[in-house]
Amino acid sequence: MHSHRRRNSIRRGAPALLSAAALITGGVAIATQSSAFATTTPASSTASTVQTHRLCSQPSKPGYMACQAEVRTDLAPQKTLGRHDTPKGFGPADLQAAYNLPKDGGKGATVAIVDANDDPNAEKDLAAYRSQYGLPECSTSNSCFKKIDQDGGSNYPTPDAGWAGEISLDVDMVSAACPQCKILLVEAKSANMDDLGAAVNQAVKQGAKYVSNSYGGGEESNDTSADDKYFKHPGVAITVSSGDSGYGVEYPAASQYVTAVGGTSLKKDSSTRGYSESVWGTSAGGNGAGSGCSQFDAKPSWQKDTDCGKRSVADVAAVADPATGLAVYDTYQASGWNVYGGTSASSPFIAGVYALAGAPGASDVPASYPYAHPDKLNDITEGSNGSCSNYLCKAGKGYDGPTGLGTPNGVAAFTK
Repeated sequence: MHSHRRRNSIRRGAPALLSAAALITGGVAIATQSSAFATTTPASSTASTVQTHRLCSQPSKPGYMACQAEVRTDLAPQKTLGRHDTPKGFGPADLQAAYNLPKDGGKGATVAIVDANDDPNAEKDLAAYRSQYGLPECSTSNSCFKKIDQDGGSNYPTPDAGWAGEISLDVDMVSAACPQCKILLVEAKSANMDDLGAAVNQAVKQGAKYVSNSYGGGEESNDTSADDKYFKHPGVAITVSSGDSGYGVEYPAASQYVTAVGGTSLKKDSSTRGYSESVWGTSAGGNGAGSGCSQFDAKPSWQKDTDCGKRSVADVAAVADPATGLAVYDTYQASGWNVYGGTSASSPFIAGVYALAGAPGASDVPASYPYAHPDKLNDITEGSNGSCSNYLCKAGKGYDGPTGLGTPNGVAAFTK
């Protein structure tokens, strides 16, 4: 165990985080069936009017990580939905349209979600989300959903409201991207990197070719020697959230073996695409997608940007801004339908996109795939996530830190 290591998910000067239990009161919501793939009410708002809280508390022990999910607190949770009501926030049909995704791909593929602690309501809440949007059943009974502990058994860890919200966001985003995919939820017994890493290894051992990790902490000098081993799995697409604190690099997004996923603000418009995107964040920094130049991890051979001699973050991106957030169903010490955001949304979504694209080559590092097909992505050219002098915090034509090479335009960029 890395008892000597200290990770901080929040940079200096940032406020302490609050648990989800302190933010949203308990209550069980009952979802009502609506038409298949119904379009939901966008949660778009101006940044000045949006209020959010992070679901996971700041790590207080050495070696621990924090989840990268945020909840909108300026929008009242929808405990129940009337017959003609739809959840606030983007749903599957919106995301499939925005990113030009097929509705029938990924059948038989397993996307693994790695999180800490237990969500006792994970399967039940997932069923409510999928029922609301007319997605196929994904349950234990039909072998679509499976929940295990980090050792592969059913000795689930202690429940935690913040991580339960994270889990709800993760499984809902995989469902939105790849409705035909199976979902494997691997719950680490704690948010320590060693336990989370053991859960990643377990996911791969179980046969998952796509593994999402929606957590992060500060970089450490021994990341490459102590932790990169958890993510070095050729032939497996491992996605990691880039962070929610704006310009700056977190681990494990900095690992050279993963696809680091940044975040955008997604808005409907009158363009041919029907949507537009910009960097999630502002030039003031402090909140938004993480990005930058790693202090310690080596630059992978496929990265060719010039102002960072080591690993650059991120590689690709998808919607993450809570102001243009996602509809998520969560009832563990939460009140049903909420609007969530954070790069915790974009990482599992991109894992689902990889699954739509097909199994990676057995010896490949799938993080390299988008670099071979940058023209198959939506290039994001507007916005910034902090103050710097170059592309590592500012969007522009081609590669940039906050959004990488861009966002999905179909699945062609996510295969060899």
